[in-house]
Amino acid sequence: MGQYDWVVSELNTLSFTAFDTETTGLDPVSQRIVEIGGIRFDSKGPRSRFNTLINPGTPMPAEASRINGITDAMLTGKPEAAIAIPDFLRFIGDSVLIAHNAPFDINFVNGELGRLRLPRLTNKVVDTRLFAKEVFPGLPKYALQDLAVRFGIQALEAHRAEDDARVCMELFLVCVQRLKELKPGLVAEVNAIEKNAQADEEKNNSIRTEATVSEDLFDDLEEDLFDEEIPI
Repeated sequence: MGQYDWVVSELNTLSFTAFDTETTGLDPVSQRIVEIGGIRFDSKGPRSRFNTLINPGTPMPAEASRINGITDAMLTGKPEAAIAIPDFLRFIGDSVLIAHNAPFDINFVNGELGRLRLPRLTNKVVDTRLFAKEVFPGLPKYALQDLAVRFGIQALEAHRAEDDARVCMELFLVCVQRLKELKPGLVAEVNAIEKNAQADEEKNNSIRTEATVSEDLFDDLEEDLFDEEIPI
């Protein structure tokens, strides 16, 4: 059984959030998040979006700025983590989190949560880098932008949080489709579960209807008995 087989079986019942962070560096202990973006979606498509720059309270290192294009001027006047991170938590709720090289982003969010004395994330997580390796083994590279090019996913603003989150969402859906092709038995199992659930719901509705009819008949009979004149 694959690491992400459960995704197919729960795809129609769960809410997902693909997200990405841009940071001042690589160490979640000493470095900070400067942008976080996400797209919340379900089996019917995107539902809402989230994106904010975050003032880290420290100068933006030149090395990081060269990668993501975020400058000190762009961060001036932006909300601090104490405001932005709780907003992000409200946005994701209990949805399944999806990120590329997920430990990086999860550790950075947890780092910010720790500084705010808030609990760590407990959401279920899908790492699209590992997911892609599972369903597309043997590719030369598994970086997000390389996979986007391979699968025809257009990156509009690479290394910016919201667009990377969108690319991650689309890659996730590509991987889900590939998993269905590799393991058609999973799809058959899901269809059987949904069919049984629908049958159970119809049966329960029928029982509720019959119970209501029985109660109405009883009420009618009771009224007839009380309305009938009793000879003395």
